[in-house]
Amino acid sequence: WKKRNSMTMRRCLRCLLLMLLLLMTQASEGQVFTSEEVPDSIWDKMQGRSYPRGCGVPRAELRFLQLSHYDFDGNRHVGQMVCNRLIADDLVFIFRELYEARYPIARMRLIDEYKADDFRSMADNNTSCFCYRPVAGGKQLSKHSRGMAVDINPLYNPCLYVRSGRVLPPEGEAYAHNRAKRKDIPGKIDTADICYRLFTSRGFRWGGSWRSLKDYQHFEK
Repeated sequence: WKKRNSMTMRRCLRCLLLMLLLLMTQASEGQVFTSEEVPDSIWDKMQGRSYPRGCGVPRAELRFLQLSHYDFDGNRHVGQMVCNRLIADDLVFIFRELYEARYPIARMRLIDEYKADDFRSMADNNTSCFCYRPVAGGKQLSKHSRGMAVDINPLYNPCLYVRSGRVLPPEGEAYAHNRAKRKDIPGKIDTADICYRLFTSRGFRWGGSWRSLKDYQHFEK
């Protein structure tokens, strides 16, 4: 019994050492992938912006993420995002995998930096999640309002209204058409893209597969 117990202890110690080594390696490479309750400093910034008066989403339902990513020039950054706690672990996993693949994310800032203006955020190619607002051009609340949707590189992956031809953001017009045949769109999301594969493998739906609206940037649960 003592021998078996000693072997179990040694295995546990080895596992702990391996975990510490992994954490030290990530830290030395500048990798950050964390999820926590929304701290006061971030919560204060959200007030009257992504979290307006009358917002019905409890603070306890939200999580603040810090996620390492590469930009389109190959530089490393630590982005920030607020999401629903139900998808926090999914997003940490997905963005860690994207980082390992050196998948480019132009920028990842809280939409509060844009005064919760989704059009400004999209035009700046900003990847974001939570923002309490209706869907564009409608009254129904967006999945973003609960922090259950993520927009990835929205300038290069704009939203196209099929009938009218309207493009959001308008600055993304050059990237909205004939996407299936084009290879000149940086960070293009399609069904062969690792971003698509990772999100859908975790149960997200992709807006680019919708019919009347092609929301190429959008993944939701």
